Amino acid sequence: MLQHFFERGKAEAGVDEAGRGCLAGPVVAAAVILPDGFFHPLLNDSKKMNVSDREIVRDHIEKNALAWSVASCTAHEIDRINILNASILAMHRALDLLNLDPEYILVDGNRFKPYKRLPHACIVKGDSKFAPIAAASVLAKTHRDALMQRLHDLFPHYGWDRNKAYATPLHRKAIIAFGTSPFHRRSFRLNFQTALDF
Repeated sequence: MLQHFFERGKAEAGVDEAGRGCLAGPVVAAAVILPDGFFHPLLNDSKKMNVSDREIVRDHIEKNALAWSVASCTAHEIDRINILNASILAMHRALDLLNLDPEYILVDGNRFKPYKRLPHACIVKGDSKFAPIAAASVLAKTHRDALMQRLHDLFPHYGWDRNKAYATPLHRKAIIAFGTSPFHRRSFRLNFQTALDF
């Protein structure tokens, strides 16, 4: 069962990211402030949900959240400042876009940088423990997947419609065959031999 709040009575923004371990595309973060009593039976860590359930829950969150936003850092930014800093920057950008000021921030994972002197809590596997973080994980995942589908239409040989730019054998082999795209993260070292041996 997901917990609905960390500290009762505060406007808590859950934040999470998607695409941190990918070889291409942006890292996308979402921030969500849920109303008291928010519930959807399918809401969970987005990694534990199937595609159709994520889309159903995304629609419910976007219609019923007190505030929500999505932001990203590009592959170029990831190369320049590294993936950890880019993930945190994307979270800060998502918080910047909220139309309601949070009083507390709930962060999935164990690393974050203070945001506007607001108190925050880093919660390992928070997307399977707290509803605001789970909601953020769903929005980050679905928005990034939609973006990777659009990029797939431009570069279909990498299979981004299926692998979302994770380091699958198909993706690695395509990089060997076709080289990298403008959306690949040049700072990520690819183990091409794994693809060749698959």
